Amino acid sequence: MTERDIPDSWSSASGREPDQNKRLSRTEQFGETQPFDVPATGSNSKSVKRRKKNHTKGSSINSHSQETAQLSSTSRKWPRWMKSWTLWLVLLMLIPGSVGFLAMAMLLKLPTAPNCPSIFWPLASASVRLHCAQLAASKQTVNDLLQAIALVKQLPQNHPLHGEIDRFIEEWSRDILKLADQSFQTGNLEEAIATARKIPEDVAAYKLVDEQVDKWQSIWSKAEATYNGAIAEVKERRWQSAFMLSAKMLRVDNQYWAGTKYDQLNRLIATAREDGDKLGKAESLANSKVVDNILEAIKLAESIGQESYLYQKAQEAVPAFGRKMLKLAQAKLDKQDADEALNIARQIPESTKLQGETDDFIAIADAKRSAWIGNVSGLEAAIAQAQQIDPSRPVYNEAQQLIARWQLEIEDVAHLEKARILASQGTVPNLTAAIAQVQLIPASNPRGVEARQEIGRWNAQVETIEDQPYLDRAEQIAIFEDINSLQAAIAQASEIRRGRALYPEARKKIRTWVGKIERIQDQPYLDQAQELAQSGNLTAAISTAQQIASSGRALSQEAQTAINDWEGQIRTRENWKKAQEVGAAGTPEALVEAIRLADRVSNNSILRMDANQAIDQWSQQLLEIARTQGQSDIARGIDIAKSVPRSSAAYSAAQEQIKAWQDFLNPQPEPQPQPSPVPESLPFPRSTTINGQ
Repeated sequence: MTERDIPDSWSSASGREPDQNKRLSRTEQFGETQPFDVPATGSNSKSVKRRKKNHTKGSSINSHSQETAQLSSTSRKWPRWMKSWTLWLVLLMLIPGSVGFLAMAMLLKLPTAPNCPSIFWPLASASVRLHCAQLAASKQTVNDLLQAIALVKQLPQNHPLHGEIDRFIEEWSRDILKLADQSFQTGNLEEAIATARKIPEDVAAYKLVDEQVDKWQSIWSKAEATYNGAIAEVKERRWQSAFMLSAKMLRVDNQYWAGTKYDQLNRLIATAREDGDKLGKAESLANSKVVDNILEAIKLAESIGQESYLYQKAQEAVPAFGRKMLKLAQAKLDKQDADEALNIARQIPESTKLQGETDDFIAIADAKRSAWIGNVSGLEAAIAQAQQIDPSRPVYNEAQQLIARWQLEIEDVAHLEKARILASQGTVPNLTAAIAQVQLIPASNPRGVEARQEIGRWNAQVETIEDQPYLDRAEQIAIFEDINSLQAAIAQASEIRRGRALYPEARKKIRTWVGKIERIQDQPYLDQAQELAQSGNLTAAISTAQQIASSGRALSQEAQTAINDWEGQIRTRENWKKAQEVGAAGTPEALVEAIRLADRVSNNSILRMDANQAIDQWSQQLLEIARTQGQSDIARGIDIAKSVPRSSAAYSAAQEQIKAWQDFLNPQPEPQPQPSPVPESLPFPRSTTINGQ
């Protein structure tokens, strides 16, 4: 049958004409089917008109037959041209052929398809319902597929078409799930779930809905978790982890997450990484504690846009960088460098949102700068500046404390100025009066520490004036540098008591004079020891000098040095003597030991030359023994020759002899002659040519 175009939806209870409804049988009203070759009762008016037209054509054919019979009965009255056999032959061929052709055309003509939108569905047959459902389902939209299911799912279980209808419902339900999956793949999870839930619960295919929805939700939740995890890594600036998580999204069974969201995440990570590099550089600059670098760091942090995931961190970093500048300014202020502190504070940008704190710092720093001038007018100016700070400001209490301190300090400054004028005279009475004036300042007052420092300095001046004569007289007495004079000078300098200003200097001079006395007293004993050593009696020299070395006096270090030298000479003599005794044996082992002992003789000793000559002589003996031994036992000769010391004259000859023996024991293989090439034109075999046969 031909398929008609139907609108996107139609009424499921559209009306029918009354006369047609009357012709419907009772079985059709209950939805039973008709044979597929019989036109459905739901056909439109055009099919009726066609049947009427066919009936009219049949009537005309019958009337034509009657006229032919009448003509045959009155043949005698026909005209001559009608009596021709050719005419009748043509008529016999045309008329049956036309009738047959018309009959075949009517038989082969398909019945007209039903008009689905105008069908009254409560009275529609199952075949009509199935036909219209298939037409609706062919559009492959969710609403049409649902309408197709609704048209056929109301048929009873015992209906002959029920098996085919169940198959179609299963197919159409899967088509709906496919459409829902398309929504899921494009990123519309809620739409996909809503579409899948539209499948009627009373159809067999509904069991696939929950399974598919669970699958979608599982895929979606895992993709969201991966995406959010990558974003979290981006916020913490862990780029490698973020890229690894983004790569996992490629394996997500969803085109939206594996495509659109993956590309979006990669762009986001790349942008955030650039912003992270900016923020990292800014933090590095801010940690340098250089004002210009911190200002550059603030500019870098401000350049990070609002769309960046690091925007919030950048915005938090700007005030932090501003506070670093405030700390630098405070450090300068703590060192009483108010000008530099104010210069730093005035450069803090407004974008740091520290304008209030900056203004408070500038007000306090400016007041302290005036107070640090150190005079009364400066303190009064500082008090006036601090009084301008509003009570609502956080630094108001600090300002009030400074005001109270500076008010006390004004009195202290007056005492200090008067005391300094007195102390400038430099006499003991004036210095004493200055000390008394400063002692009026309590230790708890702001200038109390400064007052104590001035008292200490002026006391030192008084003590110096009082004790300098003792030190001067001691130096005059010690100028003769004999024991009596030095002892008198020491006694004079000892008059300066511990804790006085000149006490350290007096003790230093006393130590010098004591050392001179000890040298004068101990020098004869050291000279005697040196004379004994020069005469060769090193043991007696060591014994004499040992008394000085163990005393801890001025010459003890010098005496110990001499003792160490003399003991070294004794060991050198012993080694040389022992080397001569051992070398006299003349065996290879004895000669090697004699060379070792002789080499211990100090280079500074007069015996070193004799030792060197003996080493050369014993080395030559070793070489001769090695050569003799090598005539019968080359390996033994090599071992003996290797013991010849490098510093001896026989060393080179020993090495040459060793090499000769080694070459003899391990001869190099002679090079094999290369075979001459064989011309290709020779008929002889290659082996015959090589052997020369």
